[in-house]
Order: sequence, then structure tokens, then C-alpha cells
Amino acid sequence: MQEAAASLIATPGERSYDHRQLGKGADPRRGPIHSMTDSLKKDKQRDVHRPVRRRVLLVDDHPIVSHGLRQLMAADHELELCGTAETVPQALVAATETHPDIMLIDISLGQSNGLDLVKTLRSRGVQVPILMLSMHDEDLYAERALRAGARGFVMKQEPAEVLLSAIHKVLDGKVHVSDRIASKILLSLGGKSPSSVHLADIQSLSDRELEIFDMIGGGRSTREIAKALELSVKTVETHRAHIKKKLGSATTAELLKRAFEHVSL
Repeated sequence: MQEAAASLIATPGERSYDHRQLGKGADPRRGPIHSMTDSLKKDKQRDVHRPVRRRVLLVDDHPIVSHGLRQLMAADHELELCGTAETVPQALVAATETHPDIMLIDISLGQSNGLDLVKTLRSRGVQVPILMLSMHDEDLYAERALRAGARGFVMKQEPAEVLLSAIHKVLDGKVHVSDRIASKILLSLGGKSPSSVHLADIQSLSDRELEIFDMIGGGRSTREIAKALELSVKTVETHRAHIKKKLGSATTAELLKRAFEHVSL
């Protein structure tokens, strides 16, 4: 009867603290209540010594990238992936519901982009440290990411150890960019460098225009760009017209030449 009563006390998912099963050294005179209290104290002591993992929220619409980063997080005993999102609306919800310590955000996010997401998060008062990821040219996007409110920028082509180092650096309250970009920023403080003069007109492009300009340089047609960004062909054509005007390209051929040269730098 006593064993049956003890089994009824432990509901599914809970641990039974029957003092007769506590092993050698247990004092039966202390009774089940005291024994259960002792076990709970031991559990708390173990929790104190268990390393606290920093929570990482990933915003990326590429499943292969998400899978790779999930494995990377699992290999680092100080980090854990607390959630993933593929779109801006999903990311805005996840940023408040998963309570991340840091967010990893891709520049390209379908109809929107990561820079717009960072600006929206900051405008809503979300101050979670953000590290931007991208396949695009860091010469153009790293500084934009920092101006938008991110704390760092990493190219997806970088080795895994570089990404992990950047994550921990941002979590420690520092800013991460490559050594080359850091030098470029420092040089720009003292005056315009040749590279900054060369990129000045491209820097005048909006974030969406720059994204389309990169894709033009990659050889994609207007229809392919529209499909990739989930935009109408007419919208992409409008962006192309604005790009031509800002870059002073009189013809489509001039625009294509400039775009190809840009991605080849």
C-alpha cells in the first residue's frame, strides 16, 4: 500500500523521491519530506555549477545555413540556439519571445533585408546585440550595418572560428569587423581615401538598390531578381532606373558594366 501511494504522488515528468531509493547513506529517520528536500538541494547545487549558455537567435532564410549554424552552436559549450526565423515578421516576434542574448541576422531576407530589420528593432527599443551575416561585399555593407545599429559584420565565407570569435566579441560588448574594414574606417576619419572616392556614388544607393545592384553584377536578369526578392518585375525595373540615375549610367549596357566591375573588385 505504501509503495502504491508513493507511486501516485509522482506525476508523469516528475522524479519520485522515495527515501528507500536514495541509496546508501540515507537516513530513514529523516522521513520522505526531509529526503526530498535534501535531493532538491543537491539538484540546485548541480545547476549552480552547470555553465550558463548564451542564447543566440538566428534570422536567415537559407535552411543549409541554419543547419550549419545549429551544429556550430552545439559544439560551443557557451552558446545555444534559442530560435530561428526566416522573415522580418517572424524575427520581430522571436526577438521578444525567445529572450536572446545576441541575434545573428542575414542581410538578404526575401522581400525585406536585414538592415531594415535592425533599424526596426532599434526603433522599437530592442537593444539586443546584433551581428550581421552576408555574402555581399563588406566594403559596402559593414559600415551600413554599424550605422543601422548592428555591433558587427561577418562575411559568410569566413571560417567557423571567425564567426564564433565575432559572436563572443559582440557578447562582451565589443564591435567586430574585419581588420581591413577597421583600417578603412580609421582612414576615413582622417579624410577620403582613394577607395572611398571610388565607392562614393555606390554608397548613395539605398539598401534595396545596393542589393539589386549586387545581383545585377552577379549576372541575374530582372525577372530572376524579382523572383529571388519576391518583388514584382515592375518594382525591380523601377529600382534599376533609380540606380542608373544615381550612378550616372546613361544606358543599360553601362549599368551592367559598372555592376560587373563592382562585384569583381
